[in-house]
Amino acid sequence: MKHIYGLTLEEMEEYFLSIGSRKFHAQQLFSWLYEKRIHSYSDVTNIKKEILAQLEKDYCLESLKIVRVERDVDVCKYLFELFDGEHVEAVLMKHDYGNSVCVSSQVGCNMGCAFCESGRRRRVRNLEIYEMVLQILMIEEDFGQRVSHVVVMGIGEPFDNYDHLISFLKIINHPKGLAIGARHITVSTCGIIPKIEEFSKLEFQFNLAISLHAPNDSIRDQIMPINKVYPLKKLIPVLRQYIEKTNRRITFEYILLAGINDSSDCALELSKLIQGMNCYVNLIPYNETNNFEFKRSSTIQIMRFYDILKKNKINVTIRKEFGGNISAACGQLRSKKEDV
Repeated sequence: MKHIYGLTLEEMEEYFLSIGSRKFHAQQLFSWLYEKRIHSYSDVTNIKKEILAQLEKDYCLESLKIVRVERDVDVCKYLFELFDGEHVEAVLMKHDYGNSVCVSSQVGCNMGCAFCESGRRRRVRNLEIYEMVLQILMIEEDFGQRVSHVVVMGIGEPFDNYDHLISFLKIINHPKGLAIGARHITVSTCGIIPKIEEFSKLEFQFNLAISLHAPNDSIRDQIMPINKVYPLKKLIPVLRQYIEKTNRRITFEYILLAGINDSSDCALELSKLIQGMNCYVNLIPYNETNNFEFKRSSTIQIMRFYDILKKNKINVTIRKEFGGNISAACGQLRSKKEDV
């Protein structure tokens, strides 16, 4: 399906030229789509009806279907039904600095991380560009407030859907699109080295987050299959090069799993692994699910881990916990729907 929200401004300009129209119509239409938030081409008043009729033949303007919303303090979790009947999730989180949305990039995931609900169901397909854009637009409409920050950390490995991801980022970053600043957009990857290197060449200042979750290859091999392809001994040097080239700080995401990666020795080893890098570590208390045996580290152990990193001069935060009373773990809402 060709969908209007799958076009960057440049692609839309090319389209209007291809049908014998003018490039400036693309900017006009972008304004109707992203500023005025129309739901029908008939709402457009400054483009000729015959052009709109052709546009309607060529590009769909339909929205996705919100089939479920779970709400808790400062968080709303959305389950979307796509046009082919598949489901993905997105999460709105209210922070003191604004509203952040965590976006999915695939239906399912092939990375197979042992602790992750998203990967329990394998990848069905990549999301189209418009399916990522509409997650944000529909949440803004439902919530009634602007989204100021976006993290691509939902279902899927974003760099496994690289081309669609980059077009999506360009649309939401564009001043005439959603106008979300590049430094307010973060992409998370489990460590696909060739795409990290490609990402470093972009002219945009998007943020990069690495799903690390282990301080050495031995532990990471056990919980993240990607590490057997791109082990830490190869990944860390590439990340150091990334920082040097882009002058951007990297975030390391580290889910604390009781008895697996949360010991004091692990904290010390992690400190040594990333010493001297322009980075910070985001410690994440694990959201337990019924489908895995992994357990959340105790609060005492989380604080001990945090203190060791601090003492070793590592910038570190503990992620604010959202959604304790809802399906908090990424992929849980989809799994509930698919398991029925």
